[in-house]
Amino acid sequence: MAEWYRREGDVLSLTLHVQPGAKRSEVAGLHGEALKLRLAAPPVEGKANEALMRFLAELFSVPLRNIELKQGAQSRHKVVRITASLITPEALLPTPSAK
Repeated sequence: MAEWYRREGDVLSLTLHVQPGAKRSEVAGLHGEALKLRLAAPPVEGKANEALMRFLAELFSVPLRNIELKQGAQSRHKVVRITASLITPEALLPTPSAK
């Protein structure tokens, strides 16, 4: 089982490594035992955390109220809880390019 997420009933806990200030918001793949996300928002006054919550709500097809930042408000390393998503976390990982 993957170390970067855990599902308990309809609650999904994700361990994230977030890189704010990127050109665009995207899933970058795995970073150790965390899912790496790039965010277009700057890391000032909570803007990156707000953008992270909106981005995750969109990725997991849930309303914003179903996303909760559990740990890491001031850190790149974060833990979030997502409630009632039918999206499988592995489906978000970028697939290797075919040569």
